[in-house]
Amino acid sequence: MSAVIEFKHRKDDTLWAVMASVGRTTRVAEIFPSRERALADRTWREQQIRAYASLLQSCRQPAPCYSVAPIRPADLPRAWKPLPALGFLRGQFI
Repeated sequence: MSAVIEFKHRKDDTLWAVMASVGRTTRVAEIFPSRERALADRTWREQQIRAYASLLQSCRQPAPCYSVAPIRPADLPRAWKPLPALGFLRGQFI
């Protein structure tokens, strides 16, 4: 018996990225399938920056600025990993 199986194919392969910027350096902090989830993550990351502002100042780490932008999966770097909330690990902006 043969049956036709219909696949729902997304014509738009756009994801939403939370972008972290420090100076001229910009990194993809996290990716999401919807803009709403990306905006919620950006809000959470900004809250973390405010909560740890004194730590960032004492470590002389610049606080990253977060934004949301569309991104295609092909545009992600091969070794991409999500960024920590404060944007740095072991004293370096990742």
